[in-house]
Amino acid sequence: MAVKVCKFGGTSMADGNVMSRVRNIIESDKDRKYVVVSAPGKRYSGDVKITDILYQCHREVEERGACGASFELIRNRFNSIVRELNIDFDINSVLDETERRINAEKDEDFTASRGEYLSARVMAEVLGAKFIDAEDVIFFDKNGAYAAAKSDKAINDALRGAEKAVFPGFYGRGYNGKVKTFSRGGSDISGAIVARAVNATVYENWTDVSGFLACDPRIVDSPRRIKALSYKELRELSYMGANVLHSESIFPVRKANIPIHIKNTFRPEDEGTLIQPSVYYTPSGSIVTGIAGKKDFTVIFIEKSLMNYQIGFVRKVLSVLEKYNVPVEHIPSGIDTMSVVIESSALKDGKLELILQGIKEAVAPDVLRVNEDIALIATVGHGMSSSVGTSARLFKAMAEASVNVRMIDQGSSELNIIVGVKNEDCEKCIRAIYREFFGN
Repeated sequence: MAVKVCKFGGTSMADGNVMSRVRNIIESDKDRKYVVVSAPGKRYSGDVKITDILYQCHREVEERGACGASFELIRNRFNSIVRELNIDFDINSVLDETERRINAEKDEDFTASRGEYLSARVMAEVLGAKFIDAEDVIFFDKNGAYAAAKSDKAINDALRGAEKAVFPGFYGRGYNGKVKTFSRGGSDISGAIVARAVNATVYENWTDVSGFLACDPRIVDSPRRIKALSYKELRELSYMGANVLHSESIFPVRKANIPIHIKNTFRPEDEGTLIQPSVYYTPSGSIVTGIAGKKDFTVIFIEKSLMNYQIGFVRKVLSVLEKYNVPVEHIPSGIDTMSVVIESSALKDGKLELILQGIKEAVAPDVLRVNEDIALIATVGHGMSSSVGTSARLFKAMAEASVNVRMIDQGSSELNIIVGVKNEDCEKCIRAIYREFFGN
């Protein structure tokens, strides 16, 4: 039996009129049985997302002991949604209980999760579906990772006898028994978890765009839409700033080989983008699938004569970063050199100076240099490994655009080429690479 799990993002929950669209989408396909929803997003430019107001509620609780003033904005928004939907639902009783628990719990994760909780309560009423609280069925282990086996069982137990069901996204229950959230955008992960648990035919992720584009439309006018891409390509592009889908959402569905279909709530007839596991994916024949960029990295350059003969050199450098709990993004290296690429946001509060001193003490480098304000540009595609001259074309395009390369890192899978440039050259670099491989 075909089963589709549908996740609807914040713009799809923004107001009652859009939620009516969501109802029509779900009811137009009998296979769309299980729905995961986000908190209401912005209704217009300048509006505030419900999750941001909830973080404000938490700050008010910490400062004043209760969130009455901030929560009134939540109350007004959800009352407006219920009126627009014209449903018989006592939303104020649910809101009263939610406000009481926020004030009593005084917990940031719990408070932040209430937008999804309230959205799911309303959508369950709209569809006449069973509401299943994510707190009761999605679990995290002691390391903070989601507990797959325990969650799968709980989800299937809760769905027993339910024709349709609605889950709130973004949160579950932590190892300590309290509500724990994913990172922002984590409803994408919640949808993938439900899809995995029920062994869905497809995981539909409904948003406000008609699929993945070959690069950011704010940088290149009308970039080409990607009809299909692999999990690996998605992971690379999402991590490097293509924000259509949370970069971690592929992990729950990957082992089950469940495809993800990106669709547009406002243009449901559009084809969208199909993200496929390797067993189903057939490359389109294009050399490059997409280009994405991300700013604000710091590169620590280390040079040491005969580095390649010094056993444990890299381990000693990385142990310094581990000591200060700083993750590493890339490590390009040569015989006597290595660079460590780190997101600049991880080096606040004097950590950079501590790390530099630690590296000096650990390996006594001949040269230790720091390059800040670096952007990383990823050019991604399965066709790159089998096409002669791809790198030459890429660097020629950058040279013609007068973009200076500060760093080069090609993945061992030959799926991507990552270049480091100054932040100020990021957009110019993306446009140059796009023109070279897509022709406009």
